[in-house]
This record gives sequence, C-alpha cells and structure tokens, in this order.
Amino acid sequence: MSLEQEVTVSVDSFYLGAQSDPAEQRYVFAYCVNITNQSEQQVQLLSRYWQITDGNGKQTEVSGEGVIGVQPQLAPGETYSYTSGAVLETPVGTMQGYYEMIDQKQQSFRTPIPLFRLAQPHILN
Repeated sequence: MSLEQEVTVSVDSFYLGAQSDPAEQRYVFAYCVNITNQSEQQVQLLSRYWQITDGNGKQTEVSGEGVIGVQPQLAPGETYSYTSGAVLETPVGTMQGYYEMIDQKQQSFRTPIPLFRLAQPHILN
C-alpha cells in the first residue's frame, strides 16, 4: 500500500447560520478535518489545495502552506484534527482537494481529500 493510501482524510461539515446572511448570498460553513497516518513512518503536511464549488457551479481554488498556520507532523498511528471554514454565495456546495506531504526520507506525496458537501440544513432531501 502506498503512502497516499496510508494517510487518510475524513471531513465533517457544519452550516453556521448565525454567521450567514442569505439575503446577501453569504452562506458560512465550518468543516472539521481528521488526517490519520496509518503508515509505519512519520509524515509531515506541507501544503494544501482545495477546489470549492458552489451551487451555481462557480469554482474557487485555494492553496497555501500548511493548515491553519501549521505544518503538522504525524507519527505512525497519529491523527491530526483541525477546523476551518468556507463562505459560499449559495446554500449548497462541495469541497475536495489534496495535501502535499513528505515522508521521513523527504519524498513528497499527495494525500487526497475526498469530495464532501457543504449544505444549509433542510435544503436537500
């Protein structure tokens, strides 16, 4: 199994109604990410890439160093969790992407972030 498959990502998203303003087409979401290192070696997250798509099909790409200002190292078996957010112009959208990582030998690899939905409650059946 490759490192890309041994470092896994799961995401839970939440609508933040108190920070949203539908009249202004402002829908705010938080998402909690869990990155788990199931490999036998330490890895480090260097950067992130996100593709955010709103309900109108508008795509935004976001990339940068680390996550929430850090480049975490994960020992074998360790999970790193963080929470961040996104603002959309529609009540529904999706996010997906990848993390650029390195292993102990400084070999780089990408860990995919699976597609997940951002949705205002009760907007979808």
